[in-house]
Amino acid sequence: MATAYDGPGTRDHFFPAALRAPFEARTWREYVYVLLSLPISVVSFSFAITGFSASAGLLITFLGVPLLALTLAMCRGFGAVERLRARVLLGVDVASPAPARGRTNGLMSWVGAVLKSGVSWRHLLYALLQLPWSIFTFVVSTVFWSIGWSLFTYPLWQWTFPAYGGHGGIQLYGDKSHDIYLDSAFEIAVTSLVGLVFVLATPWVVRALTSVDRVMVTELLGPSRLATRVTELESDRGVVVDTAAADLRRIERDLHDGAQARLVALAMDLGLAKEKLTEDPEAAARMVDEAHGEVKTALQELRDLARGIHPAVLTDRGLDAALSAIASRCTVPVTVEVELESRPAAAIEGIAYFTVSELLQNVSKHSRATRATVDVWHAQGRLMLQVTDNGKGGADITAGSGLAGLAERLDAVDGILVVDSPVGGPTSITAELPWRR
Repeated sequence: MATAYDGPGTRDHFFPAALRAPFEARTWREYVYVLLSLPISVVSFSFAITGFSASAGLLITFLGVPLLALTLAMCRGFGAVERLRARVLLGVDVASPAPARGRTNGLMSWVGAVLKSGVSWRHLLYALLQLPWSIFTFVVSTVFWSIGWSLFTYPLWQWTFPAYGGHGGIQLYGDKSHDIYLDSAFEIAVTSLVGLVFVLATPWVVRALTSVDRVMVTELLGPSRLATRVTELESDRGVVVDTAAADLRRIERDLHDGAQARLVALAMDLGLAKEKLTEDPEAAARMVDEAHGEVKTALQELRDLARGIHPAVLTDRGLDAALSAIASRCTVPVTVEVELESRPAAAIEGIAYFTVSELLQNVSKHSRATRATVDVWHAQGRLMLQVTDNGKGGADITAGSGLAGLAERLDAVDGILVVDSPVGGPTSITAELPWRR
């Protein structure tokens, strides 16, 4: 009985990757990259070595320094072409490094900035290394392609050989006493099979060669790791500042709309009670009793506000007790499992607490779950948190929800937030934080 095609898995079973590779677009893009590398590297190497040699010879004069800077600038220009070529043909998206800018707009300031830039020298190194490597990759890949396809298609063009003395195939060996030709049916079939092996192997050879090109482009033509890290830290600092400002605004709003308003009303009520104390003691007593209730409510709001800033139980007893307290206030039953042999850094502990708090609030408000679990453990120098529930699912970190803001907060301390929430549930949200900061 025939069965319908059931997706990529069936195709992969009957047509494995080794057979598909020679016909995939990726293979041909990589081969085109290798073919283009040779002429481009010849041009860039010629400019680089000529400019560098000339500037080295002219260093004793004033012209050597600006000529060297111009050479490095040209190498950066070739680097931009290489990044574009790698993005289009290899699928490697390398960010452009920051341009060299001097402190002033003068020529010598620009020359000094170019010469002091490590990015410029890495572009020069790439131009010098690319030529020998591109020659090697061009020769290897072209030999594999030509041998593979010529031998694989040998039965189609074997007849083109002139049949001298009754032979019409490739002469492997010959002298006056012995001649060996690939002209029998068996020899032609074996030749074609050998060519097929080369055809199937060539894409993987080219892929291995271009993997080196990927590394060279990424490491030599992209921004330095220090510059990338500085950019990340600047972004993280902005997130931290924005988060702190939002928290301050929230605290101010809660104080203004909550405890402060209650205390103002309490002061007015006590003032009225004081005036009625001599005229109507019973009414004054009722007002004092109401004020006493307002005091209790205000104190509770202040406790909740203090808990939102940093709960005392977290400082005194750690994550286990603090998370258990959060779980007890959740609208669904929550099981908490904390397996920590010691306590992480105080800042990380606080972030972990508020992460779980916000995730459990989402469970209460949006999940429609009947149960949830919180797991906390320490693994390979990282603090791991996982909150799961059996709710409706559909949580999306890219939808601009509170999860996106939570992910930004974690990223500010080199943390990660992973959301697994298919529609229909269950939902599993995992957070990873550094153990020490």
